[in-house]
Formats: sequence, C-alpha cells, structure tokens
Amino acid sequence: MILVGKGTVVTRDAKTPLIQEGGVVLEGTVIREVGDFEELKRKYPQAEQVDAKGQLIMPGLVNTHEHIYSAMARGLSIKGYNPKGFLDILDGMWWTIDRHLTLTQTWHSAMATYMDCIKNGVTTVFDHHASFGSVEGSLFRIAEAAKKLGVRTCLCYEVSDREGKDKARASVKENGDFIRYALSQKEDMLKGMMGMHAQFTISDETFALCREEMPEGVGVHIHVAEGIEDLHDCLKNHGKRIVNRLMDHGLLGEKTITAHCIYVNEQEMELLKATDTMVVHNPESNMGNACGCPPTMEIFKKGILTGLGTDGYTHDMMESYKVANVLHKHSLCDANAAWSEIPAMLFEGNPRIANRYFDTPLGVIREGAAADVIVVAYDPLTPLNENNINGHLLFGVNGAMVQTTICNGKVLMKDRELLVADEAKELADCRQAAKELARSING
Repeated sequence: MILVGKGTVVTRDAKTPLIQEGGVVLEGTVIREVGDFEELKRKYPQAEQVDAKGQLIMPGLVNTHEHIYSAMARGLSIKGYNPKGFLDILDGMWWTIDRHLTLTQTWHSAMATYMDCIKNGVTTVFDHHASFGSVEGSLFRIAEAAKKLGVRTCLCYEVSDREGKDKARASVKENGDFIRYALSQKEDMLKGMMGMHAQFTISDETFALCREEMPEGVGVHIHVAEGIEDLHDCLKNHGKRIVNRLMDHGLLGEKTITAHCIYVNEQEMELLKATDTMVVHNPESNMGNACGCPPTMEIFKKGILTGLGTDGYTHDMMESYKVANVLHKHSLCDANAAWSEIPAMLFEGNPRIANRYFDTPLGVIREGAAADVIVVAYDPLTPLNENNINGHLLFGVNGAMVQTTICNGKVLMKDRELLVADEAKELADCRQAAKELARSING
C-alpha cells in the first residue's frame, strides 16, 4: 500500500475536483481512497509514503497516438533528404527509417520512448508502429519493453502495401497475432489494435484481409486525411472521400481511432459521429509537416470523441496541449478558441478513448480507478483553485516538472530518478543502435 501526499490533488473527478493538503492511497493496482492527507496518514499508518512536498498530485497522462519507431530520427541526417511536400517527408524520412529498422533497434526505440513517457508523466501509450525491415515479432518486442518498464500500452502495426503484398500480409498477421496475445493477458496493461498506415497506401484487397484477420472486440488505428494528397488519391482512385471508403470497408466504429482528420468535410464528420468513431488530434506534427490545421474545434463540438496525441514529435503531453491551444487560436483568428476544448481532449477525451480498450478507469483520481498517479513540481505564483487549474497547467507546467510517476501501483520514477531501468545504460545502448541505423541508411 502506498500513500501519495501531501500535495494539491487534481482529481479530474467532477464531484471533488481539487483537494488541498490531500493524499491518495494506492492498494495493489487501484486507488483505495482519496482525501485529506493527515486523515489518510492516521487511517493507513502502515502505508509506504511518497512525499509530494506540497506539489501537484495528478492522474497519469494518456497519449492516444505515438510513434515509437521514430525515436532514432532525432538528429538523423539522411543523404539527399530535401522534402518538397508531405509525401517526400513520408518516403524520405519515416519510411526510410522503418525500412531499415531491426528488431533490436525497435526494442531500443521502445525503451527510450517509454522512459521518456515516464519522465513526462505519461502512463498509458497508444502506439502506431512500423518497421518493414523487420515485421514479424516487432510488436512483441515493444510489449516486452513496456512490461519491463511498467507502462500501460496499446499497440498496433501499420499495415501498408507500400513495401509489396508479402510485407502487407506479414503486417496483417503481426497485428492479428499480437491482438490475440494481448487478449490472453490477465493484467489490464496490454492491448492490441489493427493498425493501418493510411488509405492511399492500402488496396481494397488488403483492407479486406485486415477485416478477415481482425478479432472481435478491437478496432482500427489509422491515419486519416493527414495530407491533402491522401484525399486526392481517394477521390481519384476510388471516387469517394476517405471516411466514406473506410465506412464501405466496415472499418469505422467505437473501437476505431482515426488520427489527424485534417481534410475531412461536414459529411465525413457526421459519419464519424454516427459510427461513434474516435479522432485524435496531433497539432505539433501537423504544423511541423506543413499539412495544415484540422477542423478539430468543429469535430469536437459535434460530439465526436476527440483525443490529443503527439505523433512521436514529443512525449510531453503538456507540450502538445500548449501547441494545440495556440494553433487553433491562430488558425481561426479567435482568441477564445481552444480554451476548453483542448484540455477536455487531454484530460477527458484521452482517458475515455483508452477506456474503450482498458477496463480499469483511467485519467481520474477516485476510489477504484487505476493506480496511475504522478507528482508535478509546481508552486503557483497566483491562487490555484478548481476553476483555474487548466490555466495553471497550460502556462505553468511542462513534462520535465514531473517528479514521480506511478503506474498500476508501481513506482516507476521517484524524485526524477527512474527506478525500473538503468537510464544511462539504456540511453547509451540506444545511441549505439541509432548510430548503426544511420550507417545502414546512409552507407
């Protein structure tokens, strides 16, 4: 049993949103009680205490769209890479990396990414993987890293015909094998989805194969209308818009995540809503790839379950929050835009998305919820209360301020020290693997 206190508990529970001088009791993998720290200390004298030192105590964060395989892109220079558009970025950088990734490099990418997630207070990660250089077993290697580090994760492999039919079939099989493996696990820490790259790299035949191999109870994780080229391809080759093509293949629904959705129209939004399909916004990636600003405010206001991701650009959800806030204000020329929508995506939408796969309530500090708790070093210079907490987080907090991260009742990091891995060794191993990857790409 662990007692986290004494600090300001930001519960994300509407009944008791904020508890000053509060504490959280963790028993096993769930939260047993939340309340006044001194009372909890008297009630549970045997509990191991984690001192929050007057800081913020919050639920572990959720990232609903990550790319672990992109970890070794940091600082990588690829000969001849000079992109003129989104397709050049995909083929010249990301597809080049994944064509060369070995299983060992995938492992190191996963270790580095999950460690960074822990250091940024992210305890649940939905990853969208690609490594066409080594398809078979890649999701299982990532899962091993997640288990070693104690992170909750939902994995998929991005099916695509871009490397030929044999690789496409292998990627469908990798998804199917992993989904069945995840479904066999008793602990609520590992899940699987049927991953797909984007409709412009997937044939009707491969879509049909995905449907055949997709076990009941899971959905699709796919990029949708991330670039205008995706829409143009669908209109030219299939005579319909992207969301309609996915609908025709039976791929929409409450378990499906559509990432980006930049070039979707009103009718497609209505279809997403009618099928209860989920959307994940990735602001930093959209800006960095010069893809455009999605109609996320409109998507959200239609009642479509919308979350916030990072697309591998960062592992700091607070950074994604900040970028999304200014992106939509700037794009809409509306200073009132995004104040409520973006924190709702991060603190409400992401946990709701995650709980369509994971059984234990996530993203909230209340009795019976997952024992996923973080401590954030923030000493407010203005009064903090239940009505302005999001403003404090937006303008005063970043991921590097996370001091302690607990997931599933296990302390993964305490006072900025990783307890589940030798950080220096793992990063040294990752640097060596990245050097080998760069050498294999550039010769």
